[in-house]
Amino acid sequence: MAKRSACYTVEGDRAVLQKRHCPRCGPGVLMAAHPDRSACGKCGYTEFNK
Repeated sequence: MAKRSACYTVEGDRAVLQKRHCPRCGPGVLMAAHPDRSACGKCGYTEFNK
């Protein structure tokens, strides 16, 4: 069985992204979702949740 990723879900014949891309690094770099913030592991960009 193939390993499933928490970053994408499959809806019909499409893969839908569940996480955001980093606004500094651009497409291809996803931000980590923490309970109180989203952070990029590559450049360190952080957005806090309200």
